Amino acid sequence: MIKKKILVTGGAGFLGSHLCERLLKEGNEVVCLDNFFTGQKSNVVHLLSNPYFELIRHDVTMPFFIEVDEIYNLACPASPIHYQYNPIKTVKTSVMGAINMLGLAKRIKAKVLQASTSEVYGDPEIHPQTEAYWGHVNPIGPRSCYDEGKRVAETLFVNYHKQNDIRIKIIRIFNTYGPRMHPNDGRVVSNFIVQALKGEDITIYGTGSQTRSFCYVDDLIDGMIRLMNSREDFTGPVNVGNPGEFTMLELAELVLKLTQSKSKIVYMPLPADDPTQRQPNIDLARKELGWEPTIPLVEGLKKTIHYFRSIE
Repeated sequence: MIKKKILVTGGAGFLGSHLCERLLKEGNEVVCLDNFFTGQKSNVVHLLSNPYFELIRHDVTMPFFIEVDEIYNLACPASPIHYQYNPIKTVKTSVMGAINMLGLAKRIKAKVLQASTSEVYGDPEIHPQTEAYWGHVNPIGPRSCYDEGKRVAETLFVNYHKQNDIRIKIIRIFNTYGPRMHPNDGRVVSNFIVQALKGEDITIYGTGSQTRSFCYVDDLIDGMIRLMNSREDFTGPVNVGNPGEFTMLELAELVLKLTQSKSKIVYMPLPADDPTQRQPNIDLARKELGWEPTIPLVEGLKKTIHYFRSIE
């Protein structure tokens, strides 16, 4: 097997660290790039002893020069608390990061994958969402720095591909959870687990009837690698997520049961532009990548709860 040299931006983040680990396991050389805004050194410290792993502190809004075979562009804060903390920086990371990574791919003739998001669909008017859906996004709302940044990144990728023949892949990631999630990232799975383990009230925004589809991190990483290795003329975008749909109330009750917590469920007002439904149609991923999720929510939650107990 030929050892590939692979660059992962945002490699010390939740998804990035799992990707680095998996790529190393498959016998590749991995360069992990992170500015540690939301990524944590603790996520990759166990990889530092591997001679084929390199960690570099760098911000993707600045150009970066390296010789690699493939680039996974994951750099961008992905939870509302983090991306709304500095919305201008969030837009710059998505847009300038895409430009810099595409420029790098063009120079060194590397294949490049963009981690896009289900947020490009906004608060969807069709359900479930297929890749053909254009989305329903507020361009000036509190979430727009992330949503529109990712939409522009997709535009840049498609145009670099058409104009410069860059080999691209675009993955639209739906809600993913698992070990190494940031405990304070404000995402619903980590929120509920942390609150339950501390015995604090579990906070549900709105009525709890809004839905999400939760994909365990190992399944997501498998889909991402399959996309990178898919046939050359398949660029995506492709939805990768778990079509199993759960209400927030169902999730909260499941977390309470699995943690055996005495926490109570309390209700708070729904934040602005918060999507009420989110469920991927994964027919394209099944057809092109032979991919579908294999880890059920209960099993994934148990592993995630175990992780959060270990870092308390």
